[in-house]
Amino acid sequence: MTFSGFTDKDFEVFTIDGLDERMEALKQHIRPKLEELGSHFTPQLSSLVGDEMYYHVAKHARRTKNPPNDTWVAFAANPRGYKMMPHFQIGLWETHLFVWFALIYEAPNKEKFGKLLERNADTIFSQTPEDFVWSTDHTKPDVIPQSGLSKDELLSLFNRLQTVKKAEILCGYQIPRDKAITLSSDELIEKIEVVFKTLLPLYKLA
Repeated sequence: MTFSGFTDKDFEVFTIDGLDERMEALKQHIRPKLEELGSHFTPQLSSLVGDEMYYHVAKHARRTKNPPNDTWVAFAANPRGYKMMPHFQIGLWETHLFVWFALIYEAPNKEKFGKLLERNADTIFSQTPEDFVWSTDHTKPDVIPQSGLSKDELLSLFNRLQTVKKAEILCGYQIPRDKAITLSSDELIEKIEVVFKTLLPLYKLA
């Protein structure tokens, strides 16, 4: 595998003005690395989940004026797309690298999944590592740290997934930019592997 890790230059892509200019830099610097991560993790995830997984690198094709503030590669059990499915993601904002399990607003079975999460809340609450984070919107960088979350607050996230049409649920891990650029490709791969294995119960529940 030729993945070389991430550099400051990769994160700086998100400071470039203009849609075309930022997209060009994104294609040049980040997309090849996401492709490499995609082809590396697809067989591993297929083996972990017991289903054929496919990777999808974000193309940001629908954008006409606002340049993307983040980008990612997603893994799902569907060769045609991932947004309707429970999936995993690896990606970047200007400030950090993220690794997620995600069920976003396009998924049709959110209410059912919310009920399953609610039923398994005790286990999820006790087994989610303190340094993991939750999110209710994949388009924003804000997160809710597991370390500061009560079980009731977690339950309200699960309830929201059942009742709010645009609700989403993401759980995962963030690596701040200044730390991410110091990690070797092997260290990053190893960390992502650990995160995926930790998130596996949520994926299997979904």
